[in-house]
Amino acid sequence: MRLKRFVANRTLLNATGEENRRDSVVGALRGGSRLIATGLAMIIGGGISPTLRAAPQAPQQDVEQSVQVSGQMQHEGGVPTPLAALVEEAKKNDPTILAAERAARAARFVAPQVSTLPDPQFTLQQFSVGSPRPFAGYTNSDFSYIGLGASQQLPYPGKLKLRGEVADRDADAARVHVDVVLQDEIEMLKTTYFRLAYLQQTLGTIQRNATLLQQVEQQTEAHYSAGMGNQQDVLKAQLERTKILREISMHHQLVGEAQAELKRILRRPQDSPDIIAEPVAATFLRYTASELLDKVREQNPNIHENAAMVERNQTAVELAQKEFRPDFGVSYMYENTDRKFPDYYELSFSVNFPRRKPRQAALAQAQVNVERAQADLDTQLQTALAEVQKQYVMVKTSEEQLLIYRDGLIPQAEATIQAGLASYQSNREDFETLFSSFMDVLSLNLEYQQTILDHETALAHIERLTGVTLP
Repeated sequence: MRLKRFVANRTLLNATGEENRRDSVVGALRGGSRLIATGLAMIIGGGISPTLRAAPQAPQQDVEQSVQVSGQMQHEGGVPTPLAALVEEAKKNDPTILAAERAARAARFVAPQVSTLPDPQFTLQQFSVGSPRPFAGYTNSDFSYIGLGASQQLPYPGKLKLRGEVADRDADAARVHVDVVLQDEIEMLKTTYFRLAYLQQTLGTIQRNATLLQQVEQQTEAHYSAGMGNQQDVLKAQLERTKILREISMHHQLVGEAQAELKRILRRPQDSPDIIAEPVAATFLRYTASELLDKVREQNPNIHENAAMVERNQTAVELAQKEFRPDFGVSYMYENTDRKFPDYYELSFSVNFPRRKPRQAALAQAQVNVERAQADLDTQLQTALAEVQKQYVMVKTSEEQLLIYRDGLIPQAEATIQAGLASYQSNREDFETLFSSFMDVLSLNLEYQQTILDHETALAHIERLTGVTLP
Protein backbone atom coordinates (compact mmCIF):
# COMPACT_ATOMS: atom_id res chain seq x y z
CA MET A 1 0.00 0.00 0.00
CA ARG A 2 2.81 2.39 0.87
CA LEU A 3 4.56 1.57 -2.39
CA LYS A 4 1.46 2.32 -4.44
CA ARG A 5 0.93 5.65 -2.61
CA PHE A 6 4.60 6.59 -3.27
CA VAL A 7 4.33 5.80 -6.98
CA ALA A 8 1.10 7.81 -7.27
CA ASN A 9 2.63 10.84 -5.57
CA ARG A 10 5.72 10.58 -7.75
CA THR A 11 3.62 10.47 -10.92
CA LEU A 12 1.66 13.51 -9.77
CA LEU A 13 4.84 15.44 -9.08
CA ASN A 14 6.27 14.57 -12.52
CA ALA A 15 3.08 15.65 -14.26
CA THR A 16 3.04 18.88 -12.27
CA GLY A 17 6.68 19.55 -13.19
CA GLU A 18 6.07 18.89 -16.89
CA GLU A 19 3.07 21.23 -16.83
CA ASN A 20 5.09 23.93 -15.08
CA ARG A 21 7.90 23.51 -17.63
CA ARG A 22 5.43 23.80 -20.50
CA ASP A 23 3.84 26.88 -18.93
CA SER A 24 7.28 28.43 -18.56
CA VAL A 25 8.14 27.74 -22.23
CA VAL A 26 4.79 29.06 -23.38
CA GLY A 27 5.33 32.18 -21.32
CA ALA A 28 8.70 32.71 -22.96
CA LEU A 29 7.24 32.10 -26.40
CA ARG A 30 4.46 34.57 -25.75
CA GLY A 31 7.07 37.08 -24.66
CA GLY A 32 8.80 36.53 -28.00
CA SER A 33 5.45 36.95 -29.74
CA ARG A 34 4.88 40.27 -27.97
CA LEU A 35 8.39 41.38 -29.00
CA ILE A 36 7.65 40.53 -32.66
CA ALA A 37 4.33 42.35 -32.45
CA THR A 38 6.09 45.40 -31.02
CA GLY A 39 8.66 45.33 -33.84
CA LEU A 40 5.90 44.91 -36.42
CA ALA A 41 4.02 47.89 -35.04
CA MET A 42 7.18 50.02 -34.93
CA ILE A 43 8.07 49.25 -38.55
CA ILE A 44 4.52 49.76 -39.76
CA GLY A 45 4.23 52.97 -37.78
CA GLY A 46 7.50 54.30 -39.12
CA GLY A 47 9.22 54.76 -35.77
CA ILE A 48 8.86 54.92 -32.00
CA SER A 49 6.02 57.10 -30.78
CA PRO A 50 6.50 59.94 -28.30
CA THR A 51 4.45 57.95 -25.81
CA LEU A 52 6.99 55.15 -25.89
CA ARG A 53 9.87 57.52 -25.26
CA ALA A 54 8.09 59.34 -22.46
CA ALA A 55 6.78 56.26 -20.64
CA PRO A 56 9.25 53.40 -20.88
CA GLN A 57 7.60 51.67 -17.91
CA ALA A 58 4.18 51.41 -19.62
CA PRO A 59 2.68 47.93 -20.07
CA GLN A 60 3.64 46.15 -23.28
CA GLN A 61 0.12 46.19 -24.67
CA ASP A 62 -0.21 49.95 -24.15
CA VAL A 63 3.13 50.49 -25.90
CA GLU A 64 2.01 48.47 -28.93
CA GLN A 65 -1.28 50.36 -29.14
CA SER A 66 0.52 53.70 -28.89
CA VAL A 67 2.93 52.81 -31.67
CA GLN A 68 0.14 51.52 -33.92
CA VAL A 69 -1.95 54.66 -33.39
CA SER A 70 1.10 56.80 -34.21
CA GLY A 71 1.68 54.84 -37.43
CA GLN A 72 -1.96 55.15 -38.43
CA MET A 73 -1.91 58.92 -37.85
CA GLN A 74 1.18 59.25 -40.04
CA HIS A 75 -0.42 57.20 -42.81
CA GLU A 76 -3.76 59.00 -42.66
CA GLY A 77 -2.17 62.45 -42.57
CA GLY A 78 -1.55 62.51 -46.33
CA VAL A 79 -4.04 62.73 -49.17
CA PRO A 80 -3.63 60.45 -52.20
CA THR A 81 -2.59 62.33 -55.33
CA PRO A 82 -4.22 61.28 -58.62
CA LEU A 83 -1.84 60.16 -61.34
CA ALA A 84 -3.32 62.65 -63.83
CA ALA A 85 -2.37 65.56 -61.57
CA LEU A 86 1.22 64.33 -61.33
CA VAL A 87 1.41 63.94 -65.11
CA GLU A 88 0.41 67.58 -65.61
CA GLU A 89 2.89 68.67 -62.96
CA ALA A 90 5.66 66.71 -64.65
CA LYS A 91 4.95 68.32 -68.02
CA LYS A 92 5.50 71.72 -66.44
CA ASN A 93 8.38 70.99 -64.07
CA ASP A 94 10.38 67.96 -65.23
CA PRO A 95 13.93 69.29 -65.82
CA THR A 96 14.61 66.70 -68.54
CA ILE A 97 11.54 67.79 -70.49
CA LEU A 98 12.37 71.47 -70.01
CA ALA A 99 15.92 70.91 -71.28
CA ALA A 100 14.61 69.18 -74.43
CA GLU A 101 12.13 72.00 -75.04
CA ARG A 102 14.85 74.62 -74.76
CA ALA A 103 17.06 72.66 -77.15
CA ALA A 104 14.19 72.58 -79.67
CA ARG A 105 13.65 76.32 -79.29
CA ALA A 106 17.35 76.99 -79.85
CA ALA A 107 17.33 74.83 -83.00
CA ARG A 108 14.73 77.12 -84.59
CA PHE A 109 17.24 79.97 -84.71
CA VAL A 110 19.78 78.09 -86.83
CA ALA A 111 18.00 78.41 -90.19
CA PRO A 112 18.07 82.25 -90.30
CA GLN A 113 21.81 82.12 -89.64
CA VAL A 114 22.77 79.69 -92.40
CA SER A 115 20.28 80.88 -95.03
CA THR A 116 21.45 84.50 -95.01
CA LEU A 117 24.13 85.99 -97.27
CA PRO A 118 27.63 86.22 -95.76
CA ASP A 119 28.49 89.49 -94.05
CA PRO A 120 29.37 92.30 -96.49
CA GLN A 121 32.81 93.90 -96.26
CA PHE A 122 33.51 97.64 -96.32
CA THR A 123 36.98 98.93 -97.17
CA LEU A 124 38.75 102.25 -96.54
CA GLN A 125 41.92 102.57 -98.60
CA GLN A 126 44.59 105.30 -98.88
CA PHE A 127 47.24 105.29 -101.62
CA SER A 128 50.34 107.55 -101.28
CA VAL A 129 52.87 108.59 -103.97
CA GLY A 130 56.58 109.41 -103.45
CA SER A 131 56.60 108.97 -99.65
CA PRO A 132 55.32 106.50 -97.04
CA ARG A 133 53.69 109.37 -95.22
CA PRO A 134 49.88 109.29 -95.33
CA PHE A 135 48.38 111.43 -98.10
CA ALA A 136 51.80 112.04 -99.68
CA GLY A 137 51.29 113.21 -103.29
CA TYR A 138 47.58 113.63 -102.78
CA THR A 139 47.60 117.20 -104.10
CA ASN A 140 50.26 116.89 -106.81
CA SER A 141 49.74 113.40 -108.29
CA ASP A 142 46.78 111.87 -109.95
CA PHE A 143 47.86 108.43 -108.62
CA SER A 144 47.35 109.24 -104.94
CA TYR A 145 43.83 108.70 -103.69
CA ILE A 146 41.51 107.82 -100.82
CA GLY A 147 39.27 104.85 -101.64
CA LEU A 148 35.93 103.63 -100.26
CA GLY A 149 34.70 100.20 -101.23
CA ALA A 150 32.30 97.36 -100.46
CA SER A 151 32.29 93.64 -101.34
CA GLN A 152 29.83 90.77 -101.03
CA GLN A 153 30.13 86.99 -101.39
CA LEU A 154 27.29 85.41 -103.37
CA PRO A 155 26.75 81.63 -102.97
CA TYR A 156 25.42 79.79 -105.98
CA PRO A 157 21.64 80.21 -106.30
CA GLY A 158 19.79 77.63 -104.20
CA LYS A 159 22.60 76.90 -101.71
CA LEU A 160 21.34 79.23 -99.02
CA LYS A 161 17.80 77.90 -99.34
CA LEU A 162 18.96 74.31 -98.98
CA ARG A 163 21.13 75.18 -95.99
CA GLY A 164 18.10 76.72 -94.36
CA GLU A 165 16.01 73.63 -95.17
CA VAL A 166 18.61 71.34 -93.60
CA ALA A 167 18.53 73.52 -90.47
CA ASP A 168 14.72 73.42 -90.49
CA ARG A 169 14.79 69.61 -90.67
CA ASP A 170 17.17 69.60 -87.70
CA ALA A 171 14.73 71.82 -85.85
CA ASP A 172 11.87 69.46 -86.72
CA ALA A 173 13.85 66.52 -85.37
CA ALA A 174 14.60 68.46 -82.18
CA ARG A 175 10.92 69.32 -81.81
CA VAL A 176 9.91 65.67 -82.24
CA HIS A 177 12.63 64.70 -79.75
CA VAL A 178 10.75 66.72 -77.15
CA ASP A 179 7.85 64.29 -77.58
CA VAL A 180 10.26 61.38 -77.19
CA VAL A 181 11.63 62.77 -73.94
CA LEU A 182 8.14 63.70 -72.75
CA GLN A 183 6.78 60.20 -73.34
CA ASP A 184 9.83 58.61 -71.73
CA GLU A 185 9.47 60.70 -68.59
CA ILE A 186 5.70 60.21 -68.40
CA GLU A 187 6.18 56.45 -68.71
CA MET A 188 8.79 56.58 -65.96
CA LEU A 189 6.40 58.61 -63.80
CA LYS A 190 3.54 56.17 -64.35
CA THR A 191 5.56 53.03 -63.72
CA THR A 192 7.06 54.54 -60.56
CA TYR A 193 3.61 55.63 -59.40
CA PHE A 194 2.22 52.15 -60.01
CA ARG A 195 5.16 50.63 -58.14
CA LEU A 196 4.49 52.97 -55.21
CA ALA A 197 0.81 51.99 -55.22
CA TYR A 198 1.83 48.33 -55.36
CA LEU A 199 4.08 48.77 -52.34
CA GLN A 200 1.34 50.53 -50.41
CA GLN A 201 -1.22 47.87 -51.25
CA THR A 202 1.07 44.91 -50.58
CA LEU A 203 2.02 46.46 -47.25
CA GLY A 204 -1.64 46.31 -46.31
CA THR A 205 -1.77 42.71 -47.52
CA ILE A 206 1.24 41.79 -45.41
CA GLN A 207 -0.29 43.47 -42.38
CA ARG A 208 -3.54 41.55 -42.80
CA ASN A 209 -1.64 38.30 -43.15
CA ALA A 210 0.41 39.20 -40.08
CA THR A 211 -2.87 39.41 -38.16
CA LEU A 212 -3.94 36.06 -39.58
CA LEU A 213 -0.58 34.56 -38.64
CA GLN A 214 -1.04 35.88 -35.12
CA GLN A 215 -4.23 33.83 -34.90
CA VAL A 216 -2.31 30.77 -36.08
CA GLU A 217 0.38 31.44 -33.51
CA GLN A 218 -2.16 31.80 -30.71
CA GLN A 219 -3.80 28.52 -31.68
CA THR A 220 -0.38 26.86 -31.74
CA GLU A 221 0.44 28.16 -28.27
CA ALA A 222 -2.93 26.96 -26.99
CA HIS A 223 -2.27 23.51 -28.42
CA TYR A 224 1.17 23.42 -26.88
CA SER A 225 -0.19 24.54 -23.50
CA ALA A 226 -2.77 21.75 -23.65
CA GLY A 227 -0.08 19.20 -24.51
CA MET A 228 -1.44 18.59 -28.03
CA GLY A 229 1.33 20.38 -29.96
CA ASN A 230 5.05 20.87 -29.84
CA GLN A 231 7.40 23.77 -29.31
CA GLN A 232 8.71 23.65 -32.89
CA ASP A 233 5.31 24.63 -34.29
CA VAL A 234 5.19 27.75 -32.11
CA LEU A 235 8.74 28.70 -33.05
CA LYS A 236 7.99 28.22 -36.74
CA ALA A 237 4.98 30.55 -36.52
CA GLN A 238 7.11 33.17 -34.75
CA LEU A 239 9.84 32.76 -37.38
CA GLU A 240 7.35 33.54 -40.12
CA ARG A 241 6.21 36.67 -38.32
CA THR A 242 9.84 37.77 -38.07
CA LYS A 243 10.16 37.28 -41.83
CA ILE A 244 7.16 39.54 -42.25
CA LEU A 245 9.07 42.20 -40.28
CA ARG A 246 11.85 41.88 -42.83
CA GLU A 247 9.42 42.20 -45.74
CA ILE A 248 7.92 45.35 -44.27
CA SER A 249 11.38 46.84 -43.77
CA MET A 250 12.25 46.10 -47.41
CA HIS A 251 8.98 47.73 -48.44
CA HIS A 252 10.01 50.91 -46.66
CA GLN A 253 13.31 50.94 -48.56
CA LEU A 254 11.59 50.47 -51.93
CA VAL A 255 9.02 53.14 -51.10
CA GLY A 256 11.84 55.57 -50.33
CA GLU A 257 13.47 54.84 -53.69
CA ALA A 258 10.17 55.36 -55.52
CA GLN A 259 9.57 58.64 -53.69
CA ALA A 260 13.03 59.91 -54.70
CA GLU A 261 12.40 59.10 -58.37
CA LEU A 262 8.95 60.73 -58.38
CA LYS A 263 10.29 63.90 -56.78
CA ARG A 264 13.07 64.06 -59.37
CA ILE A 265 10.59 63.90 -62.23
CA LEU A 266 8.30 66.45 -60.55
CA ARG A 267 11.25 68.67 -59.57
CA ARG A 268 10.17 68.66 -55.95
CA PRO A 269 12.64 68.98 -53.07
CA GLN A 270 13.73 65.57 -51.83
CA ASP A 271 12.77 66.55 -48.27
CA SER A 272 9.24 67.55 -49.31
CA PRO A 273 6.24 65.51 -48.04
CA ASP A 274 5.99 62.05 -49.52
CA ILE A 275 3.51 61.30 -52.30
CA ILE A 276 0.66 58.93 -51.56
CA ALA A 277 -0.62 56.96 -54.53
CA GLU A 278 -4.23 56.09 -55.11
CA PRO A 279 -5.13 52.39 -55.03
CA VAL A 280 -4.52 50.86 -58.44
CA ALA A 281 -7.10 48.62 -60.04
CA ALA A 282 -6.61 46.77 -63.31
CA THR A 283 -7.71 48.73 -66.40
CA PHE A 284 -8.82 46.27 -69.04
CA LEU A 285 -7.55 46.99 -72.56
CA ARG A 286 -10.20 47.81 -75.17
CA TYR A 287 -7.97 48.04 -78.26
CA THR A 288 -7.21 45.12 -80.51
CA ALA A 289 -3.67 44.20 -81.45
CA SER A 290 -4.16 45.45 -85.03
CA GLU A 291 -5.43 48.81 -83.83
CA LEU A 292 -2.42 49.24 -81.55
CA LEU A 293 0.00 48.32 -84.33
CA ASP A 294 -1.58 50.94 -86.59
CA LYS A 295 -1.19 53.53 -83.82
CA VAL A 296 2.51 52.69 -83.63
CA ARG A 297 2.98 53.56 -87.30
CA GLU A 298 0.99 56.77 -86.96
CA GLN A 299 1.92 58.18 -83.55
CA ASN A 300 5.08 56.66 -82.15
CA PRO A 301 7.38 59.63 -81.35
CA ASN A 302 10.60 57.69 -81.96
CA ILE A 303 9.42 56.77 -85.45
CA HIS A 304 8.50 60.39 -86.11
CA GLU A 305 11.97 61.45 -84.99
CA ASN A 306 13.64 58.90 -87.27
CA ALA A 307 11.44 59.96 -90.18
CA ALA A 308 12.46 63.58 -89.59
CA MET A 309 16.11 62.54 -89.72
CA VAL A 310 15.51 60.75 -93.05
CA GLU A 311 14.07 63.96 -94.50
CA ARG A 312 16.92 65.98 -93.07
CA ASN A 313 19.56 63.72 -94.62
CA GLN A 314 17.77 63.71 -97.98
CA THR A 315 17.89 67.50 -97.99
CA ALA A 316 21.57 67.30 -97.03
CA VAL A 317 22.16 65.20 -100.17
CA GLU A 318 20.60 67.94 -102.31
CA LEU A 319 22.84 70.50 -100.62
CA ALA A 320 25.93 68.33 -101.17
CA GLN A 321 25.07 68.19 -104.88
CA LYS A 322 24.74 71.98 -104.95
CA GLU A 323 28.18 72.36 -103.40
CA PHE A 324 29.70 71.35 -106.75
CA ARG A 325 28.51 74.72 -108.09
CA PRO A 326 30.84 77.73 -107.78
CA ASP A 327 30.28 80.72 -105.53
CA PHE A 328 30.72 84.32 -106.64
CA GLY A 329 32.03 87.57 -105.28
CA VAL A 330 31.42 91.16 -106.25
CA SER A 331 33.13 94.33 -105.00
CA TYR A 332 33.04 98.03 -105.85
CA MET A 333 35.61 100.71 -105.00
CA TYR A 334 35.38 104.51 -105.28
CA GLU A 335 38.81 106.26 -105.27
CA ASN A 336 38.90 109.95 -104.66
CA THR A 337 41.93 112.02 -105.74
CA ASP A 338 42.42 115.73 -105.30
CA ARG A 339 39.78 117.77 -107.06
CA LYS A 340 42.33 118.64 -109.70
CA PHE A 341 42.37 115.06 -110.97
CA PRO A 342 39.58 112.71 -112.09
CA ASP A 343 38.26 110.15 -109.57
CA TYR A 344 38.60 106.38 -110.09
CA TYR A 345 35.77 103.81 -110.04
CA GLU A 346 36.53 100.10 -109.73
CA LEU A 347 34.13 97.14 -110.06
CA SER A 348 35.36 93.56 -109.50
CA PHE A 349 33.70 90.20 -110.02
CA SER A 350 35.19 86.90 -108.77
CA VAL A 351 34.26 83.23 -108.97
CA ASN A 352 35.68 80.18 -107.17
CA PHE A 353 36.02 76.74 -108.67
CA PRO A 354 35.22 74.03 -106.07
CA ARG A 355 37.57 71.07 -105.90
CA ARG A 356 35.64 67.94 -106.76
CA LYS A 357 37.37 65.45 -104.47
CA PRO A 358 36.15 66.86 -101.13
CA ARG A 359 32.70 67.57 -102.61
CA GLN A 360 32.40 63.99 -103.85
CA ALA A 361 33.33 62.68 -100.40
CA ALA A 362 30.74 64.97 -98.79
CA LEU A 363 28.06 63.78 -101.23
CA ALA A 364 28.90 60.12 -100.58
CA GLN A 365 28.71 60.73 -96.84
CA ALA A 366 25.32 62.41 -97.18
CA GLN A 367 23.97 59.51 -99.25
CA VAL A 368 25.20 56.95 -96.72
CA ASN A 369 23.56 59.01 -93.95
CA VAL A 370 20.25 58.71 -95.79
CA GLU A 371 20.62 54.94 -95.98
CA ARG A 372 21.56 54.78 -92.30
CA ALA A 373 18.59 56.94 -91.27
CA GLN A 374 16.22 54.76 -93.30
CA ALA A 375 17.68 51.63 -91.68
CA ASP A 376 17.26 53.24 -88.24
CA LEU A 377 13.66 54.08 -89.10
CA ASP A 378 12.90 50.53 -90.18
CA THR A 379 14.64 49.10 -87.10
CA GLN A 380 12.73 51.43 -84.79
CA LEU A 381 9.43 50.56 -86.46
CA GLN A 382 9.98 46.80 -86.28
CA THR A 383 11.19 47.02 -82.68
CA ALA A 384 8.17 49.08 -81.64
CA LEU A 385 5.73 46.76 -83.42
CA ALA A 386 7.28 43.69 -81.79
CA GLU A 387 7.30 45.35 -78.37
CA VAL A 388 3.64 46.35 -78.64
CA GLN A 389 2.72 42.81 -79.63
CA LYS A 390 4.63 41.43 -76.63
CA GLN A 391 3.03 43.90 -74.25
CA TYR A 392 -0.41 43.18 -75.71
CA VAL A 393 0.03 39.45 -75.03
CA MET A 394 1.24 40.23 -71.52
CA VAL A 395 -1.75 42.48 -70.83
CA LYS A 396 -4.29 39.97 -72.08
CA THR A 397 -2.67 37.11 -70.17
CA SER A 398 -2.52 39.13 -66.96
CA GLU A 399 -6.20 40.07 -67.35
CA GLU A 400 -7.09 36.38 -67.43
CA GLN A 401 -4.87 35.71 -64.43
CA LEU A 402 -6.41 38.58 -62.46
CA LEU A 403 -9.86 37.09 -62.88
CA ILE A 404 -8.56 33.68 -61.77
CA TYR A 405 -6.90 35.19 -58.69
CA ARG A 406 -9.85 37.40 -57.76
CA ASP A 407 -12.70 34.96 -58.35
CA GLY A 408 -11.01 31.64 -57.71
CA LEU A 409 -7.64 31.24 -56.05
CA ILE A 410 -7.79 33.93 -53.34
CA PRO A 411 -11.35 33.18 -52.09
CA GLN A 412 -10.56 29.47 -52.08
CA ALA A 413 -7.32 29.99 -50.15
CA GLU A 414 -9.02 32.25 -47.59
CA ALA A 415 -11.81 29.72 -47.11
CA THR A 416 -9.20 26.98 -46.68
CA ILE A 417 -7.29 28.84 -43.97
CA GLN A 418 -10.47 29.68 -42.04
CA ALA A 419 -11.59 26.06 -42.18
CA GLY A 420 -8.08 24.99 -41.22
CA LEU A 421 -8.09 27.24 -38.15
CA ALA A 422 -11.32 25.69 -36.96
CA SER A 423 -10.04 22.17 -37.62
CA TYR A 424 -6.71 22.87 -35.92
CA GLN A 425 -8.47 24.33 -32.89
CA SER A 426 -10.43 21.11 -32.50
CA ASN A 427 -7.25 19.07 -33.09
CA ARG A 428 -8.53 17.64 -36.39
CA GLU A 429 -5.70 19.09 -38.52
CA ASP A 430 -1.93 19.17 -38.06
CA PHE A 431 0.14 22.34 -37.93
CA GLU A 432 1.99 21.77 -41.20
CA THR A 433 -1.28 21.68 -43.17
CA LEU A 434 -2.52 24.83 -41.41
CA PHE A 435 0.77 26.63 -42.00
CA SER A 436 0.76 25.64 -45.67
CA SER A 437 -2.73 27.12 -46.02
CA PHE A 438 -1.54 30.38 -44.48
CA MET A 439 1.41 30.59 -46.86
CA ASP A 440 -0.96 30.02 -49.79
CA VAL A 441 -3.07 32.99 -48.71
CA LEU A 442 -0.03 35.24 -48.36
CA SER A 443 1.62 34.24 -51.63
CA LEU A 444 -1.58 34.39 -53.68
CA ASN A 445 -2.44 37.86 -52.42
CA LEU A 446 1.07 39.10 -53.22
CA GLU A 447 0.97 37.44 -56.65
CA TYR A 448 -2.36 39.16 -57.34
CA GLN A 449 -0.91 42.57 -56.51
CA GLN A 450 2.20 41.82 -58.60
CA THR A 451 -0.01 40.87 -61.56
CA ILE A 452 -1.85 44.19 -61.27
CA LEU A 453 1.50 46.00 -61.24
CA ASP A 454 2.71 44.09 -64.30
CA HIS A 455 -0.58 44.77 -66.09
CA GLU A 456 -0.56 48.52 -65.47
CA THR A 457 3.15 48.79 -66.27
CA ALA A 458 2.56 47.04 -69.60
CA LEU A 459 -0.30 49.44 -70.36
CA ALA A 460 1.97 52.41 -69.63
CA HIS A 461 4.55 50.98 -72.04
CA ILE A 462 1.87 50.51 -74.70
CA GLU A 463 0.85 54.14 -74.25
CA ARG A 464 4.46 55.16 -74.74
CA LEU A 465 4.80 53.10 -77.93
CA THR A 466 1.45 53.99 -79.52
CA GLY A 467 0.97 57.57 -78.40
CA VAL A 468 -2.57 56.86 -77.17
CA THR A 469 -3.98 57.44 -73.72
CA LEU A 470 -5.61 54.28 -72.42
CA PRO A 471 -8.61 54.57 -70.06
